[in-house]
Amino acid sequence: MNTDIDDTVKRLMAQKNTTGVVIMDYSGRAIRSTLEEEATAQYCQAIHQLTDKSKGVVRDLDGTNDLTFLRLRTKKNEILVAPDKDYLMAVIQTLSANA
Repeated sequence: MNTDIDDTVKRLMAQKNTTGVVIMDYSGRAIRSTLEEEATAQYCQAIHQLTDKSKGVVRDLDGTNDLTFLRLRTKKNEILVAPDKDYLMAVIQTLSANA
């Protein structure tokens, strides 16, 4: 499984404008990251909280539904979060000037 994760991280990092990939467990602890330690800790804490809140909103709107993907876009970055059964994966991308 580690080989699959490594291959996925390498493939994502090869994409244009990707600045980092963070994989964390549901308690917010980093499993794997391409970012520096301080940035990893910041993203883990923020994404963990945001994903928990987002899952709650989705369930409040429809109790039979669940969050499958979260996309957050700012002026400078885009953060793509893919929650799975055992972990969360976040991809941080820098927006190009003409995006």
